[in-house]
Amino acid sequence: MASSAGMIQKTSLQLYRDCLRLVNHVAPGNSAKSVAMRAMVRTEFVKNRNEKDEAKLESQKAAAVRALSNYMLYESGTKDAKLGKAMKRYHDSSVRSAQNTEPVKIKNGAK
Repeated sequence: MASSAGMIQKTSLQLYRDCLRLVNHVAPGNSAKSVAMRAMVRTEFVKNRNEKDEAKLESQKAAAVRALSNYMLYESGTKDAKLGKAMKRYHDSSVRSAQNTEPVKIKNGAK
């Protein structure tokens, strides 16, 4: 049976490859955008290469998966008119609610 560290590396490697595939989809070829995006993906994965905390690794992987999912949803919204309208309505209502929220005032270090 493989160790948990081996399983983490394998799934991290798969996620890394998925991110690079997405870069190739978003910016094919060797444009400045594709080079910058590949460098960003590579830098993030190299920066956390020696991370041993499984909770932190899972959190980082979840963030990467969320980013991939958000991009795929965004792309779907640009191609599907009904989904695009729903996304725009949600975005507009989120912006309105954020604008209507009063900032929290801090007095003497307490909220």
